[in-house]
Amino acid sequence: MDRHQQLKTYLQNNPGAIGKVVDYDAGTDRLFPLDFTANNTELSTEIIADTQRFTNWVSDKLKANNCRYGIGGYMEHRTIYAVSAHFDTEDEPRRLHLGVDIWGPAGTPIYTPLNGKVHSFQDNNNLGDYGPCIILQHNLDGLILYSLYGHLSRKSLEGLTIGMAVKKDQQIGTLGDNAENGQWPPHLHFQLMFDIEGKFGDYPGVCKYSEMEKYRANVPDPGLVLGF
Repeated sequence: MDRHQQLKTYLQNNPGAIGKVVDYDAGTDRLFPLDFTANNTELSTEIIADTQRFTNWVSDKLKANNCRYGIGGYMEHRTIYAVSAHFDTEDEPRRLHLGVDIWGPAGTPIYTPLNGKVHSFQDNNNLGDYGPCIILQHNLDGLILYSLYGHLSRKSLEGLTIGMAVKKDQQIGTLGDNAENGQWPPHLHFQLMFDIEGKFGDYPGVCKYSEMEKYRANVPDPGLVLGF
């Protein structure tokens, strides 16, 4: 059984082991799917390049559609990353998004959905980067899984220690504002990995399109845990 199937089997057999990543009531809360591919002609380069205008655009979308959060992004080929040199390489730019984004107000509480421990954390303080980021390690009946939480507030990193235990549904941070989260509209980049590949407080959240299958093998769909 490969690791993807192991994860699916564990989650199916242990529904009580899965908690929340954000506060969400399926009966009353709505999610708005945000498309950041070239198909979204409404979102201009000028809006994306102006962090406050981009923040207002997202907020207005959620308000107009009466949605608590915006959602989307797993394996999405995004054109918005052209605004930051952080995603450029000499041959092929990085544009394929590997996590799921949850867009909401700065200060939104973020939780760990699984028991585990703190693997690493750091402030990736570059334009377009994660900003404050926490990576947790989980042991699911022998299957090692890592979860990544990017674009947090700097306060979220206070008091953390490597190896510190965390429990399902424990708050581990809050969403950062655009002055501290890599200059993005407030949102969470939530991502799962089987192998952390020696990284510390960081792991690619965006890759080259040509590397899709390589990363897909290591990065399962976060929707399996989110359950939205």
